[in-house]
Amino acid sequence: MKKRILVYLMAASALFGLKAQDNIIDRVEWVVGDKAILRSEIEENVKHWIANGQKFEGDPYCVVGEELAVQQLFLHQAALDSVEVNESFVMQRVDGQVDYYLQGIGSKEKMEEYFDMKSSQIREKLFDMYRNESMIETVKRSIVGEIKVSPALVRRYYNTLPQDSIPFVQSQVEVQIITMEPEIEVEEEERIKKELREYTDRINSGETSFSTLALFYSDCPSARRGGELDFMSRAELDPEFANVAFNLTDPNKVSKIVKSEYGYHIIQLIEKRGDRVKVRHILKKPSVSNEGIKKMMLRLDTIAGEIRDNQFTFEEAAEVVSHDKETRNNYGLMYNKGTASSRFEMQHLPVDVARVIDGMKVGEISSPFTMRKDGDKVVCAIVKLKSRIEGHKANLRDDYETLKEVYLSKASEEKVQEWIKQKQKTTFVKINTDSHNCEFKYPGWVFYDDNK
Repeated sequence: MKKRILVYLMAASALFGLKAQDNIIDRVEWVVGDKAILRSEIEENVKHWIANGQKFEGDPYCVVGEELAVQQLFLHQAALDSVEVNESFVMQRVDGQVDYYLQGIGSKEKMEEYFDMKSSQIREKLFDMYRNESMIETVKRSIVGEIKVSPALVRRYYNTLPQDSIPFVQSQVEVQIITMEPEIEVEEEERIKKELREYTDRINSGETSFSTLALFYSDCPSARRGGELDFMSRAELDPEFANVAFNLTDPNKVSKIVKSEYGYHIIQLIEKRGDRVKVRHILKKPSVSNEGIKKMMLRLDTIAGEIRDNQFTFEEAAEVVSHDKETRNNYGLMYNKGTASSRFEMQHLPVDVARVIDGMKVGEISSPFTMRKDGDKVVCAIVKLKSRIEGHKANLRDDYETLKEVYLSKASEEKVQEWIKQKQKTTFVKINTDSHNCEFKYPGWVFYDDNK
């Protein structure tokens, strides 16, 4: 983990320039629309690519310079289309990235020293980077639009692929799971409720603000934003949480204590807009005792034994006793949202599940184990390996969804590339004479002569 963070920090330091940038003599290398791309920007991004192990097909300064120019085509279009991004989502990415840096470096002060920047400057650079990424992706989605796909199109595409271009499908598994949450002891629940009542009293008395207490004590990632959530509909919130949040009318009042699947909350209204509400909250997650975990593990061990003795099936047990609402109604079968199927490559399974499944035989049921869900909630589980598909070249019978995604990706890329070629013809571009001999991926750049 530390090694991976260190590699990423090397890439980040290249992106931010660090002190090495003091030695770069800046000049304008490209002008795309009204945006100048400086030599220093290209230098920084070349270092970033190298630190990330990315390969250059040609002169690095030509490749990276053109890549930055293409990005400016998208950003120029975003400005024309008045594209807006979800700044709260961008801030979440910034917060996550800063947290990642802190894990690798150790403290805010060391991070600032490492990057030779104030924390606020680091965050500003990250914000600009992620904001631009979001705008570019929005423009690309509008370019691609909706691509119609049918089995006949996928079949035709597959039949035109040379043998060495047919994608290789890694080994995949289908896994069924039964999870049960250890019971929370009454004393622990009362401790949490007492703590939340004390927070309410402090807020109501004017001793401190809701957002300050959320910042210091909430167990939700929103704590760093003072407990503030984005505007959300009822469907996006836990039902119990939503019932209370949507009934709040006074922004100065604090709600009663609310129990949800995540823990216990107190909520404060910020604003309502139609069928959406914006609130801040403090979440406290009760701790599970070792005794509670042991008790649930024994119960799951008994259930696993009864399944092996054919007293009932895994599917029947999952439907009746599993606490996992995502799999309970699907006979315990885990669903891979990334592929819209029940198949998983091992690296895409939850780590604890992958560790248990590795080495199991098809049809085998595991011993009970603990795993973390929703960040840090401890649950107990047993799994059954339903099937294992060995690695192979994709075929239409077994891998239609995989081939469909490959086809969609290719069709999307072709649309984007065609848009870039058209955009080149209508966008003002100037390139430093040193770059005129570059072999560009998109050779249609229109060079404007300063003397004309």
